[in-house]
Amino acid sequence: MVVDKPKRILHIVGAMNRAGTETMLMNIYRNIDRKKVQFDFISYNQQDAHYDKEIISLGGRVIKLSKTQSIKELFQAIKNNGPYEAIHSHTLFHCGTANIAAKLAGINVRIAHAHTTLDHSNSVIRKMYIRVMRNLIVNFSTHYLACSTQAGKYLFGEKVIRKPNYTFFPNLIDYESFLEIDNDKVKQFKKEAGLEGSKVIGHVGRFIDAKNHKFLLEVLKHLISIDSKIKLLLVGDGDLRQEIEEQAKREDLYNHIKFVGIRSDVSTMLHCMDVFVFPSIYEGLGLVLLEAQASGIPCIVSEAIQPEADLKIDLVSRVRLGEGAIAWANKIQDVMGKKETNIEYIITGFEKNGYEVRKGISKLMDLYQI
Repeated sequence: MVVDKPKRILHIVGAMNRAGTETMLMNIYRNIDRKKVQFDFISYNQQDAHYDKEIISLGGRVIKLSKTQSIKELFQAIKNNGPYEAIHSHTLFHCGTANIAAKLAGINVRIAHAHTTLDHSNSVIRKMYIRVMRNLIVNFSTHYLACSTQAGKYLFGEKVIRKPNYTFFPNLIDYESFLEIDNDKVKQFKKEAGLEGSKVIGHVGRFIDAKNHKFLLEVLKHLISIDSKIKLLLVGDGDLRQEIEEQAKREDLYNHIKFVGIRSDVSTMLHCMDVFVFPSIYEGLGLVLLEAQASGIPCIVSEAIQPEADLKIDLVSRVRLGEGAIAWANKIQDVMGKKETNIEYIITGFEKNGYEVRKGISKLMDLYQI
């Protein structure tokens, strides 16, 4: 008896580490019918990433390419590892060259997916690069997805988001896994981390400029001048972690901060928090903000957080970064202890805003023509 092989989709990413886009892709991957559809991942990082082993265990492949991101190398990877029904690229402006390679390889469905709203450089060379790459994306992609309107405008330009092949695609999370609190795990972690009896403000994110950890230290400084029981829980890792730790030591804040690195138990981390703080300088959507709302935690966010990430269940308060650390500290004090415990109300927020995983998967399969 001949058994049909699953049809394969190739996702192009930087590396499958635990971050917003990658976590969303894994939420989708775990929930698809993998007997019918399989995901492979192009990674431009030679080191093992957080999700690599899980991908392989689920039947997917992680294809490591060099950081040159050449069209020829990607073309060969598509030809050598296919056939693929679709190429789905998540690499910002590199989506343009990725979809050139996909077209040359004869792939009929070529998706560019926008996940962020800003870049780190405004140099003349960077602006020229953006203009060229945006044209390549528009000319060589068959479909355009974005997690928010602003992300779509940034990557594709104003005209594309009015096209019929442009689609808003919300960052899907397995929100049900965040709804229920495991009190034993929370108590155990707080005891181990020295957070018992503390008021915990928290943040989950990579240690990069965009996440604005330096500002968090300013906010913490004001908070502990008001209440010495306040602690800051920082979940994540990144290039700037050592710099932030050293700054915390210089400013005598280190004993009020718990650095826990990358964690697989993000739900437990969130349920340890009394307030979630998200002072990003720029952000595509902010998947972790959805996870925080699923956990019922009051959230303080900057103006960079896209409105699509607010479920409108009275948990998100917006404070502009320009208002300063004292304003953020005051707002944190205002919402401290105001967790949402009505699970049905939270679920309704997700459903009304289109964040159901099954509906999202169905939309993707339509795009992949499966």
